[in-house]
Amino acid sequence: MKRLHVLALMGCLACSYFGYSQDTLPISKKEIGQKALEKNLQIQIANQNFKSAQADFRQSNALFLPSISASHTAISTTNPLMAFGSKLNQEVLMASDFDPNLLNNPAKTKNFATKIEVLQPLINVDGMYGRQAAKSKMEAFQLQTERTQEYLELEVNKSFMQLQLAYRAVAVLSKANQTADANLKLIENYFKQGILQKTDLLSVQVRVNEIKNQLQYAKSNVQNASDYLAFLLNEDNTNKVYKPIETLDNSIAIETVNTTLSGNRKDIQAMDKASQAYEKMVLSNKMSFLPRLNAFGSYELYDTTLLGTKAKGYLVGAQLSWSVFDGFKSIGKLEKAKADFQKSSLESQQYKAQSQLELNKTNRQLKDTENKVNLSKLALEQSQEAYRIRSNRFTQGLEKTTDLLQSETLMAQKELEFLQAVFEYNFTKEYAQFLTK
Repeated sequence: MKRLHVLALMGCLACSYFGYSQDTLPISKKEIGQKALEKNLQIQIANQNFKSAQADFRQSNALFLPSISASHTAISTTNPLMAFGSKLNQEVLMASDFDPNLLNNPAKTKNFATKIEVLQPLINVDGMYGRQAAKSKMEAFQLQTERTQEYLELEVNKSFMQLQLAYRAVAVLSKANQTADANLKLIENYFKQGILQKTDLLSVQVRVNEIKNQLQYAKSNVQNASDYLAFLLNEDNTNKVYKPIETLDNSIAIETVNTTLSGNRKDIQAMDKASQAYEKMVLSNKMSFLPRLNAFGSYELYDTTLLGTKAKGYLVGAQLSWSVFDGFKSIGKLEKAKADFQKSSLESQQYKAQSQLELNKTNRQLKDTENKVNLSKLALEQSQEAYRIRSNRFTQGLEKTTDLLQSETLMAQKELEFLQAVFEYNFTKEYAQFLTK
């Protein structure tokens, strides 16, 4: 029975080992940037939006190109007018067909007609402005796609730095865990020698458990950051974890970022293009009150047999049409187009103001995070020195256990705060550059 339990336990351990083992995939910042541009779903969605707008613009080619259609019609009739007309088109009409009895009571007549029609627009002023609106819309989506690519680059860099930070946090807490274990062994020896009390040993044990718990959370953050990066790259991250080749910087490079919003930003240009599209639609609706000139023509083949071509004829003409009144439909469309244009202009103005506000806020945050990095670096150096001094004094019996624990906790905390501050500064700098790009 014991042997069965042992075998079952070994089987569970094997399943746990093989079922939950993870592959560590090394990645570089340059590599994931290229992968994201090629595979990210948001980029693919933006590309499809552009292609949809491009297809709308191509539809406006009908303003210049002819419309050609072909049809073949077969009828059988005893209708006097249709029967007479069919014979006339077939060029088989004879004098006897003018007999009133035959005209009024014709025999069953068959007619097969092949018709090729051509419609050629000549002057459609409203269509010209509609085409310009479609072009502006297409250009707006193209600019939005480019801006989406820029935002994706920022988001990938951010997630990559978060993954770097998560690994650094694991390294810091692993080091703190080793230090805590060493302190625990020292405290246990002192306790066995009767130098320290039970409460000192319990305090150190609590601290060791806290660090192990924090270390486990840090490892979970590594997996979370890796999963999000895999989502941006549109890759399956099952039983896999990414590990950056480059480590998180321990220093920052101070740069001056432009404080003025650039009008060349892709998203702002896209907003302007959208406003242009609405403006062209206003003009298009205004021009719909003007007449249109279109040419048309057809070539027709008639016979008494299927697909026959015995009789032939053509028709060519031009039509000048003018919608004088359509029950306020055109007026309503014009008013709607004007409202949409005004709305688009106001949204563009609001977006620019919000973007400038965000840029101002980010520049202030950049100054704040720079100051935070400097202060956290100084605090880290001071905590390291304080821990070194207290550790030496503790071995000499000159410091309390609680003071040593507090010093060790503070040192690990300040190191994590410094790494977080470096991450915040580097991301804020990249975000400010994104806002001025």
